[in-house]
This record gives sequence, C-alpha cells and structure tokens, in this order.
Amino acid sequence: MSNLISFPKPTLISVNGVELEVFEAGQKNFGNPIVLCHGWPELAYSWRYQISAFVAAGYHVIAPNQRGYGNSSSPSDVTEYDIQHLSGDLVALLDHYGYEKATFVGHDWGAMVVWGLALLHPERISKIVNLSLPYQERGEVPWVEAMELFLGSDYYFVHFNRQPGVADAVLDANTGQFLRNLYRKNEPHREPETGMVMINLAKAKKAIGDPLMSDSELAIFISTFESTGFTGSINWYRNLDRNWHLLAKVDSIIQQPTLMIYGDRDVVPKSERLIDFVPNLDVVTLDCGHWIQQEKPEETNQAILKWLQQ
Repeated sequence: MSNLISFPKPTLISVNGVELEVFEAGQKNFGNPIVLCHGWPELAYSWRYQISAFVAAGYHVIAPNQRGYGNSSSPSDVTEYDIQHLSGDLVALLDHYGYEKATFVGHDWGAMVVWGLALLHPERISKIVNLSLPYQERGEVPWVEAMELFLGSDYYFVHFNRQPGVADAVLDANTGQFLRNLYRKNEPHREPETGMVMINLAKAKKAIGDPLMSDSELAIFISTFESTGFTGSINWYRNLDRNWHLLAKVDSIIQQPTLMIYGDRDVVPKSERLIDFVPNLDVVTLDCGHWIQQEKPEETNQAILKWLQQ
C-alpha cells in the first residue's frame, strides 16, 4: 500500500481555555486563511490530501485537532463540548493568528461546527465549504429527543446520549477493528442503519467494502484513538440537545457564500431545503461515500478551489 504523504508538524496553541494541536502550512497572509475542521471519528490528518493543494493555491492552511481529539485538550466536563465551546475554539484560533475572518471547511461533525460558527459568529466567516452534513434545521423538539421518537432508543446518536460510557467502552476495547471496519469505500448501497451501527462495527470480525486508506495511514488513526479513547469525541454528540437550546435565539439563516459537497453514496441524507436556510448556495455531488475528501481527494480539491476562485 501507499507510503505516508507529507504532513505539517504540529504546534500546541492555547486558545479559549484549552490547548489545540494545530497543523499549519503555507504563508501567513491576511487575505487567504482557510481552516479545516474534521469530523468524527477523524483527525486533522483527514485533510492530508487537501493541505498541499490549498497551499499551492496561495492559502494559509490551519487544520486543528479539535478539542477531544489527538493531543488537544479533552476536558472532563461534558458541557465543555457544546457548540459555544467548539465554535469559540475556532474564533480564538483566528484571534491567535490575527485574522478577522477566514474560509471554513468542515466534514461530518466538523460541518456541524462550521454551521454553528456561522450562526453564533457570522462576522468571522468569509466563505463556507461543508462536506456530507447539511445544515440541520432547528425543529420544535430538541434533536436527540426527535431522533429517539422517530428512530428509537438504539439509534447511535440517542444511545450515545442516553447510555453514557457504554459505547465509549466498546469502541475503546476494539479501536483497531472499529476504525478498520468504519473507514471503507465501495460498500453496497444501503439505507442508514437505525440501530447500534457503531457498536456493531466495533464488534464485526469482517469488514464490508474496500479499505479507504493504506495500513500506514490507518495506523495513525488507530494509535491516536488508542491513546485518547473515544469519550472526548463522543461528548460532541452528548451536547446536541444543549446546542438546540443554545441556538434558540440566533438568526437561522446563513448568509455567507456556501459550497455544499455531497457523496452520492453517503448514508447521510441530502437536504431538500438547504437553500431555504443557506440562500447563497452552490452544490456539488461526487461519486463516493461518506469519507468524501479522503475517498475522492483530487475531485474534492478541484471542486473547492474552482469554487473559491470564482
């Protein structure tokens, strides 16, 4: 399998009451900062194929391991992973580098954080690129409560919230197997599992589909999560209903120019109403599954850079 590609050296930066492990590349200039926000259970390393392409296009790339991940701080208080804290980390990161605003790129949970940042601190975002996870409408009922009603108590979002520590222990005990089974591509198309999909993946002896990455790349994810465990990252899920309340009084319309990138075989559903909440919207769909920027790196880079340069 392929060798590891070059990746920036990390720096620990104190922001917003925590330390973030940040991977930075490109010349600092006050015109082109771009911040890359990973999802779950990912790392800044998930952007390894994007960083050099963005630097070559003239961007100052900032890719943090967000709180709960890698060598970044992992607070013990669950509420310290709510959207105020997660978006506050990104605002403080801009302050650290002296930027008024930046382009933010998010995948999966990272996209959720970028949407929240746009709602809470719209003045700090110039453009948005989000992958996989569209803007989530704030309905009449908190998100986890709604999922429990429609998808059942064993849906993993609900289970993470209602049974704290249970999934964490299973994933911690089967880290390598879980990540090896999770990071796949070319799986047969199927509807999103409504059961204990993450625990099932952690316990499954046989993986479905082709490996997403080389053994050496996967080893970085495995060794990191073996070191940190999964609780800090799962605590992001445990703040969904708290986030619903925190966003109660903000303007729900996102005005920044936005590129939404979907994978046409992603189990995360596309939004039919995204343009109602994000009116300055362009959409690109790539022939891939959930791990868009890792599965289709060249196509992802081309789509983002072409859109940014318009």
